[in-house]
Amino acid sequence: MLGRGVDRILAHPGDDRLYEAVVRSAETYVRLAETVSGPIPRRVDPTYVWGEALDALREVGPDARVVNLETSVTRSAEALPKGINYKMSPDNVECLTAARVDVCAIANNHVLDWGRRGLLETLTTLHGAGVRTAGAGRNAAEARTPAVLEMPGKGRVLVFGYGCESSGIPRAWAAGSGAPGVNLLADLSEDTALRVAEHVAAVREPGDVVVASIHWGGNWGYQVTPAQRSFAHLLVDRAGIDVLHGHSSHHPRPIEVYRDRLLLYGCGDFVNDYEGITGNERYRGDLVFMYLPTLDVASGRLVGLRLIPFQLRKFRLSRAGAQDAAWLHRVLERESARFGTRIRSDGEGALSVTWPGMA
Repeated sequence: MLGRGVDRILAHPGDDRLYEAVVRSAETYVRLAETVSGPIPRRVDPTYVWGEALDALREVGPDARVVNLETSVTRSAEALPKGINYKMSPDNVECLTAARVDVCAIANNHVLDWGRRGLLETLTTLHGAGVRTAGAGRNAAEARTPAVLEMPGKGRVLVFGYGCESSGIPRAWAAGSGAPGVNLLADLSEDTALRVAEHVAAVREPGDVVVASIHWGGNWGYQVTPAQRSFAHLLVDRAGIDVLHGHSSHHPRPIEVYRDRLLLYGCGDFVNDYEGITGNERYRGDLVFMYLPTLDVASGRLVGLRLIPFQLRKFRLSRAGAQDAAWLHRVLERESARFGTRIRSDGEGALSVTWPGMA
């Protein structure tokens, strides 16, 4: 969530005007964070928000870097009357390229906050910076087209993006035959899963790894609904997906491994401007994970999953301290246990995941 307050501290802050019920300036969110964490620098380098996460990425060297980008990237002043409107200035797109993000899933409830013009500028800006997108487009066909990543010597990764009304996406935002919008799922039924399967089969080639990135559910709480779990399983059984990348929750939700496929029901926010906002402190939204799955490229089977805990402070990521990391460990272990997933410390400041039948 690089818009609003985060955009204000980047090198090229855009228009700060907001149309919320109480808050009228994005600067307010910076000041709220400063009341609890102290002064936050301004006009920062594009690497600033990633902080120590960049060190971890350099150490790991992942083949692909996929995020849910929950903001419009635009100068549009066409704020839709929805209460909360996120945008980041296009001049700050270097914040994404500084972390070498490969794919932004953008089928979410903020990508059209500034109208269809805002979405079109978002697409133009990201593509111009070399960042692929999934889940929204200039029409329905483009919105359902996956981002394709070529992995030299390893095949391809296909990232499909989907949105659900349960995350706050208005039905009117759905892309049409000639209308820009998001790739909105009608529901979480078997029929919908079969339509997803048709779209995947039309693009997939032998050896491809398929990621379904879905924006669904509410912002707070650990519940995974029966409909979400059933749909996730259907995507594996019918569409043959290898990874479910779920998001919308502002904190991590349970992890399941089903038929050796990774199901992340809610990854939480990696970066946001919620510091200083009160009301949901029990969920510790300041504590986040970098998710590092290892897959067998020939089969798509999950081989291992490593989680690195970080803390977001002053709109910047740093490695979580021992007590905070232990808290996050306990919560994820508790919530994932009902799916048979176990979380263990690897002794190096990270967590590893095990599951029934793990090879």
